[in-house]
Amino acid sequence: MSHTPQWRDGNRVELLENGEEFYPRLYQRIADAREEVLLETFILFEDKVGHALRDAVIGAAKRGVRVVLTVDGYGSANLTPEFVGPMADVGIIIRVFDPRPKFLGMRTNLFRRLHRKIVVIDRRLAFVGGINFADDHLRDHGPEPKQDYAVEVEGPVVADIYELVSDEGGPESNKRLKRGPSTKSVGSVRAILATRDNHKHREDIEWHYREAIRTAREEIIIANAYFFPGYRFVRAIRSAAKRGVTVKLVLQGRPDWPLVQWAATTLYDYLLRAGVRIYEYCERPMHSKVAVIDSDWSTVGSSNLDPLSLFVNLEANLIMRDRPFATELRNKLEALLERHCQEMSREHARPRTLTRQLISWLVFHLTRRFPAWFGWLPAHTPQHALLVKPETLVAGKAVPAEKEEETA
Repeated sequence: MSHTPQWRDGNRVELLENGEEFYPRLYQRIADAREEVLLETFILFEDKVGHALRDAVIGAAKRGVRVVLTVDGYGSANLTPEFVGPMADVGIIIRVFDPRPKFLGMRTNLFRRLHRKIVVIDRRLAFVGGINFADDHLRDHGPEPKQDYAVEVEGPVVADIYELVSDEGGPESNKRLKRGPSTKSVGSVRAILATRDNHKHREDIEWHYREAIRTAREEIIIANAYFFPGYRFVRAIRSAAKRGVTVKLVLQGRPDWPLVQWAATTLYDYLLRAGVRIYEYCERPMHSKVAVIDSDWSTVGSSNLDPLSLFVNLEANLIMRDRPFATELRNKLEALLERHCQEMSREHARPRTLTRQLISWLVFHLTRRFPAWFGWLPAHTPQHALLVKPETLVAGKAVPAEKEEETA
């Protein structure tokens, strides 16, 4: 990102829960687009959600709308020529972040992922959140649909979101249209785009969290799928609870990755002893990355609170200061707590033995600090590849027209 993000007044923000609310709204906005659609996502699958998105952007491109679609080379590694070909045929620019060849059929780009989920339409409207393009974000997927959130935002902060996504596009997709992003005030929400990258914004998202936690006076509710933050973050939560702030953590009770839940449980006893209340969401896998503090500060985005999101991935969260929005999000989280969560007690927590603390410390620091130790981890600088031959992607060897170093 080429500039330092700032708080922007005058925004309109709407909360969207799960795919049932997010996808129809987004598809309608794409159908209404007149000039440009920029879309970044970690996962794009060839299921009914992926096909619906493909149909939407193809329809826009046929109307003359410029469309740039960027996917992650790990999360969207199995796209086929049959799927991407029709998009390329109508002029959609399709780009892959850090495409890497597979080894023995396995993906090798395990870290440094483009984990953001962002859409910007006509430089005036944007979507930010944690929802990928896959049908496991819909209840009719089966017994394991994911719980997650996104926001639709309009107003001055969209200029910052647009700047981030268009900067990522490289020479081919960074051809700015004559009219810049709108800075017109359309609402009452104060917002800032917080990002995490491997250059100038390494700790921005975590810093915003810690500052809000440090100044909290009444209540903190954090609902995060992958919770394994560093010592400063955990200490801030404990300190808030000890000074009388009600602290509620909503974590996974039915994890899609059991190791992630194990890592989180190593912190349970330490947090519970300070008065932090921990709930496990048990209805279905939780994919949320949201928080509400003092019914005024809130965030919705792509960043988990684990070493990958806080120290390696490219992430984006929208942070808002607005009581009505925060109250709406708080009410939704409280409904989850009441209906679908089990509160943990110290009897549920495993003893914080020296062995468990040592293993926890090693896991945290290995994933945070030392990915280059392992030959199969990407110590290289990630690149974008412009996909000009769709058939090369399915082989895991995207042949780009150009490559450029990561600019996030």
